Amino acid sequence: MSSAPTCAQVLMHLLREYQVEKVFGIPGVHTIELYRDLPGSGLTHITPRHEQGAAFMADGSARASGKPGVCFLITGPGLTNAATAMAQAYSDSIPMLVISAVNRREDLGMSRGRLHELPRQSDASRGFCVWQHTLTQAEQLPEVMAKAFQLLRSSRPGPVHIEIPIDLFPAPMPGQLEDYHAAPATRAPGANSTAITIAANWLQGAQRPVILLGGGAQAAGEAATQIAEKIAAPVFLSLAAKGVVDERHPLCGGANLSFDCVRNRVENADVVLAVGTELSETDRNLVREDYAFSGQVIRIDIDTAQLVCNASPDLAICADAAESLQQLNAALVQRNGEAKEQSEQEVAQLLQDCRKAWWDGSEERFPWVEALRASLPENGILVTDSTQLAYNTNHALPLYHPRSHATCTTGYGTLGFALPAAIGAKLSSERDVIALIGDGGLMFTLGELAVAVEQQLPLPILVWNNAGYGEIRDFMDAAKVPREGVNLHTPDFVALARAFGAEACRIDQPGQLAEAVNAAFSRQTPTLIEISAPSGAEQREA
Repeated sequence: MSSAPTCAQVLMHLLREYQVEKVFGIPGVHTIELYRDLPGSGLTHITPRHEQGAAFMADGSARASGKPGVCFLITGPGLTNAATAMAQAYSDSIPMLVISAVNRREDLGMSRGRLHELPRQSDASRGFCVWQHTLTQAEQLPEVMAKAFQLLRSSRPGPVHIEIPIDLFPAPMPGQLEDYHAAPATRAPGANSTAITIAANWLQGAQRPVILLGGGAQAAGEAATQIAEKIAAPVFLSLAAKGVVDERHPLCGGANLSFDCVRNRVENADVVLAVGTELSETDRNLVREDYAFSGQVIRIDIDTAQLVCNASPDLAICADAAESLQQLNAALVQRNGEAKEQSEQEVAQLLQDCRKAWWDGSEERFPWVEALRASLPENGILVTDSTQLAYNTNHALPLYHPRSHATCTTGYGTLGFALPAAIGAKLSSERDVIALIGDGGLMFTLGELAVAVEQQLPLPILVWNNAGYGEIRDFMDAAKVPREGVNLHTPDFVALARAFGAEACRIDQPGQLAEAVNAAFSRQTPTLIEISAPSGAEQREA
């Protein structure tokens, strides 16, 4: 008879039962027993160079695949190093399971100065997790894992943190490994039929309807498109929803909610259907004023609290976005073709008006946006950091498929996201991935380039080099604040990349981008493509 499995073995087994394939983490003294049986478990372990990179990789993995990304972290600094990336995932509702060690049970709360000790470690993550739990008995693990995955798969997602005392990793568990199974997923809730009837009647009778989609509508694009065609409604996207509806569709106005012309159209709609969106400041590109809706507002969201956030609805539907829109689509009938044609013309004019309203400096970057669109495969994934060119791609680079856009320019707005998140996305998807990051942001997580080399990823990494924190520099100039702390010494990124074992090149013309990206896709190693930003030489002298 085989010996009883340990808590760590059951954890690995259950992760595979829940269809987890990869985990991102850095082993430490406190997780030796967690790692003992990792080889042979069926899980692939990816070692980042910093725990923040681990959580960003898990985030990118989740965005690309739609499945929870998983991290293994050590006690104390492992968790606090990952905190920023976990908070970004919390802000963007990204499913992430973080398994961390914590000191032995008899040491918890005793302040004995143990290695990695963090007083009240559980409190540290509580503010940026949808659920946090400390395992106190090994036998609790299956129930705790079931609760975690129910939250990750069947409600508004976000990071879940389970901390396991180090004395529990080798603790014996009852029975055999094959006795432990994943709990069945709960079917996402549909909408109340009465609410669907009311919503359908309002939309069917509307003369100027509009549809707003957020990141919570990732799986609802097809139904949203069908509804838009039936009721001749323009569709506008939050940045988290880019690609949910094909931005080539003549009724899709893209992620342009920050422009006055779109704002006026939304505010003057007689019925607004808002699905899976916070209607937040970052959806409006830091425009603080909430929409002043003049018509009826229908909100659909899996999170009850979000139904009244930033705008009170006339009809609130707490349900899954995809299920609800499928129900709603079935309740609607097709309008005449003339109404659809008029809406298509209106959307085309609005897109032209948005282009005219771009902020200073955008026009000189637009050729780069066009070149990037031409370089990105139709079903490719664009991962962007907070950098000047990314703010233009947010609005001006159309995407055609769901889960094609991962950005940190929304919500929490950290720097350093794009490189590790792109690595996570590429490791979890067969789609081509392009990372776009600024010179300032790249320095936050540059070490993760080693992981891309190690994993032999054909990953183009575009570095928009404007010799500093260019966007903040522009804000300082606009506010007549002296430039302080924004002009940076930039290293030789090409030489640095080659030192890591990556390929690298430097370009300064948009016409050079496609060749550089295509060459990057053909290699079994990452390629750093440094772009000398317009006016970059001037900024370096500033």
